[in-house]
Parts: sequence; C-alpha cells; structure tokens
Amino acid sequence: MGLLISRVLRCRDFILVEPQPEAIDGPGCLSGSRKRKRSSSDGLATSSNVYGSQNQGMYPHQVLNYIYWKRVKISSNYAYQNLFLDGNDSDITIRALGRTWCLHKVFLCQSGYFANILKGTWREAHHGVINLIIKNEDIDTRSLHFVFGSLYTEADLSITPLEVPQVLAAACLLRVDRVIQQCEGIMKATINRNTVCSYYLAAETYRLKAVKTGCFEWLLCNLMVHPSVALYKEVDMKLMYLLALSSDLLVMQKEIDVYNTLKIWMFLYLNPCWNGTMKQLLQHANNWLSTHMAYVDNISFLESEEGLIFQPVFKKLRFQHIICDLTSTTILEQDRLIPMAWLSPIYKQQWLTLLRTQESGVTGPQVINEQELEEYTMRCGTMIPKDGRYTWKWSVGRLGFPLRVTFTRQCVILRQRCQPCDGSACQNHIRNVIFRITLVCFDSNKRVTFRKTTGYKILTFEYKEEQIVMKLDSDVLTFPMCIFCNFLFVNLGNAENK
Repeated sequence: MGLLISRVLRCRDFILVEPQPEAIDGPGCLSGSRKRKRSSSDGLATSSNVYGSQNQGMYPHQVLNYIYWKRVKISSNYAYQNLFLDGNDSDITIRALGRTWCLHKVFLCQSGYFANILKGTWREAHHGVINLIIKNEDIDTRSLHFVFGSLYTEADLSITPLEVPQVLAAACLLRVDRVIQQCEGIMKATINRNTVCSYYLAAETYRLKAVKTGCFEWLLCNLMVHPSVALYKEVDMKLMYLLALSSDLLVMQKEIDVYNTLKIWMFLYLNPCWNGTMKQLLQHANNWLSTHMAYVDNISFLESEEGLIFQPVFKKLRFQHIICDLTSTTILEQDRLIPMAWLSPIYKQQWLTLLRTQESGVTGPQVINEQELEEYTMRCGTMIPKDGRYTWKWSVGRLGFPLRVTFTRQCVILRQRCQPCDGSACQNHIRNVIFRITLVCFDSNKRVTFRKTTGYKILTFEYKEEQIVMKLDSDVLTFPMCIFCNFLFVNLGNAENK
C-alpha cells in the first residue's frame, strides 16, 4: 500500500479538492470525452474513514484536512494495467458473481456505492473483503469489470453498443456517474434496429428520460416504415401498446395495416422460433391463425385463453377507420381475431353518425382538441420513391369526403373530390376537416434526416376546391421520402362519435 501511495503522490495529476456540489443535467460526456461530473449526493467518504488509522501517516498532514475525495486522475496506462489488471498493491478485495477483483480504496471511493460502505466501522467488520450479492440479471462479470476498470483511467474505456445496457446496470448499482453518462451518450448516438428495444428497457429502468424518448420516437418512425422480423420479436407487450396508441405512429397505408402489423407481431410473440422474411410473415401469420381458429367455435382468438393477454394492445386500434371500406371489414370478419362485442357498437356508431351527418347537414369538426385527436384521427401514409408529381387518395368511407392529395417538390395540396349526388355524407358541399401532414426522410441507417409537419389544422373545403397545405424547400428534400397524414372528418363533441 505504501508503494502505491508514493507512486500516486508523485503523479502531478493526483488532485484532492474540497466538495463542490454539481448538479448533473443530462449527459456530461459522450464516448471519447474527457469531461466528468459528479453529483453532490454521492456522499464520498472522508479520507480517514476510507483508509483507516494505519494508513494516515503515509499522507502529507494537510491531506487529512480534506473531507471528500473528488476523483483520481491518472495520465498514463500505468494505473489501469499495473494496479487494476495486475492487482499490484491491492488493499481491498471485491467478490461478486463468482469472480474476485483485487482493487484499491483510493480508486473505489469514486463510486458512490463504495464511498458509503467504506465509512465508519467497515474496516473492523470486513477485514478488507467485500462480498457483493447481485440479484440484477442484467449485471454480469464483464460489465462489473468494465465499471471497476473505468475508475482507474481518465479516458473512457471502449464499449460496444450491445454491451451498453449491462454496463449501465452495473454503473447505476455502483453509482459511477461518469460511466452512466458515457452509456447515455453512446445510447443516444447508436439507436438502431438492433439496439432500440434493449436501450428503451434500460432507459426506462434506470431513468434516462432522453434516451427513452429517443428510442420511442425511433420506433414510431420505423415500426411500419422499415419493418423487421428481428425488431418485431424484440418489442414487448407494454411497448407495443404505447406504439399502437400513439397518433404519432407513422402508418404506411391505412389503419388496417396497423391491424396487420399487430397480427404478425402477435404471431411472432407466440412463435418466437419462427424464421423467415418479412414477405413471408403475413401469409404465415394468416395461415397459423386460420388453422388455430378452425378448432375454435363461437369466440374470437382474443377471447381464447391464448389470446387474452393481447386484448389491451388490440383495443388501441381505431376500428372506426378500418370498417369504413369493405375490403378491410372482410379481413376482420374472416380472421375472427377481434371479438364481435368490440365491433358491433362501432358498426352501430358509424351508421348513426352517417345518418346524423346526412340529415343535419353538419360540416364536420369545429375546434381542435389535441387530446381527442391523439386517440381518434385516421392515420395513413405512403412513400414517395423519387422526385416528381404524385396524386392519390385514401378511402375514408361515406363519413368523410375523398380528399385528393398531391405532392410536388414545391408543395403539398389537398383537394375535395366529392361527388354532389352520390348519396354520401359529403353531399353538403362545404365541409371541414382537421388534418396534420408530416414529411420524413431517412438515411441508410433508418435515422430521420429531415422532418416537417403542419401540426393540426382545420380547413374548410368547398366542392372541388384545392388548397396548398404545406410549402416545401426543394433544396432540402431527399428521396425516397415518406408522407404521413392524420385526418378527422366528424365532430367528436357527441360521445357516440368516439
């Protein structure tokens, strides 16, 4: 121990300072950064408590006047190689998960966890050995080794994205803020298909709000735009519930496609060993469901013992936007996945709303209620493969009116295309619609490089009227590009319309 102290004291970078509270606000360093921050709540022990009376004489007398150790800075690889890896001059032993580390109190006191347990009467009770009983299954010997090693070097140690959740778990247990911040920085920079679900769970567990938000936003953008068998296998029940609920989910095509996405996700959840491509997945899921339901009478799959756990997720579908066309309704009927007790009230509600709209001549929604829009808007989207002029419409049934969407490099245009004598609810030529249009571009790693939205707006259309709803800067557009829309055609003021 004396040799260790004499070596460290000779290093110009060894610094003892009085405690100065520092609030941690977000990540203090990214991978490769040399910055450190420490929370004032770490409670680092006094030098006399940490080292014991037999070691006090090895320090200059003024060292005893400092209450807290802030940190130890080593400017070379000496401490990491000789003290940590080789265990030279060790004065404390840590045992955990079947492995032993020969370490040093002067470095361990940077951990808030060890700074606390090395206080007071610890030395007399434990004789230089600490046995850690770790019940967190996310922590393994590799992650512990990483965190212990980080205490011996100023530079951030190398870590791969797939190792981050385990290292974060160990760093949070041992309360090593610098490693927590390193993990947070890496997670923010490496959210992708292979990491997003594990990062989301770790961020939720260890309260990294910015990382959790980033992962959720990535999933909202990519779940349906860039579907993946591996990704769907990783999404758990709670996370899929939140995704299905959100109006910010970027939906390719229409609400029936959200239904199909949940169906194939459920199939993979129940058949995790299935291997195949995305092109094969929907057909295999349909065949599996058809075979399963051939032996079930009188109830839907979600009412069966196997399907009950999926009910909360499927309840978040917006069935009023599925049953608005015959093809989608036929899929629901044939699958027998959804309970008729869910669908019957929606059929009734849609019929009554149609009659009310026709007979009263209502013009549609009058005010924007953000909370209602989050639950009831029609979600749809499509891909623009290359530069050009594109025109299309989404079927909205007779409760709405066919809006024709036109995309050019300069703007997005909406136009009412209702026929005045078709007997639909849109026979009133003046109609209101609430809409939100969002344009998104992705890079090769599925990360959003461009995003623009109108926010929710109300427009009043007359027959065949067209309006420019978004102006674009052609210089910033890249292709392929995705365009997503949220529409609301009816007034939700009446509870029956919900």
